[in-house]
Amino acid sequence: MNQKKNIDKNENANNQEEDENTTSLNNDDSQSNVSNSIDEKDRSNNEEDLDNDESDSQDEIKDLKDQLLRSLAENENLRKRTAKEIEQVKKYGHISLLRDFLNVVDNMERAVKSSTSENQSEIGVRNLIDGIEIVLKEMKSLLEKNHIKKIEPLHEKFDYNFHQAMFEAPSSDHKEGLIIEVVQPGYVLHDRLIRPAMVGVSKGEIVEKEKKEKKDE
Repeated sequence: MNQKKNIDKNENANNQEEDENTTSLNNDDSQSNVSNSIDEKDRSNNEEDLDNDESDSQDEIKDLKDQLLRSLAENENLRKRTAKEIEQVKKYGHISLLRDFLNVVDNMERAVKSSTSENQSEIGVRNLIDGIEIVLKEMKSLLEKNHIKKIEPLHEKFDYNFHQAMFEAPSSDHKEGLIIEVVQPGYVLHDRLIRPAMVGVSKGEIVEKEKKEKKDE
């Protein structure tokens, strides 16, 4: 009888242990399922974040491309406008000067008409000279108005930037390198040379002395 009781106790203990093991296994499985569910959710969230980041990157790249294309198009339009403006300046930049110059041409024509073959008297010649002087004065005013200055460097030191030597001549009155004659005046626009002054330049007194010494010999 006691032996049977002991067997029952052992069976109950074994059953209880099995129940505990089953419960533990069930708990472990439940925790494992929860953990797997959390991992899957995290992976899903990470993948969603990656997709969002990739989408944002693609949008940003697209915006940058659009900005670059717009900048290139604007630069090309600016280049074309600038080229066109430069061409217009080259073709018509001097139209203001020409418009003023037409007045000079008109006055010159009037001066010529006032001295025809039928009017060759002293008064007619005088009128022609007066007309030419008026035109010349107007032309000088026109040049000055457009910042064109005349170069007449008589008795100045020769400067190859603005002068062109046509000849050299000995001079006892001027030092070597000084301009003793202006063959043709030059002109500058602001500080840019239009035409150099053609000049004669002194070789100084040395040549004169050498000539005298040769004559004395």
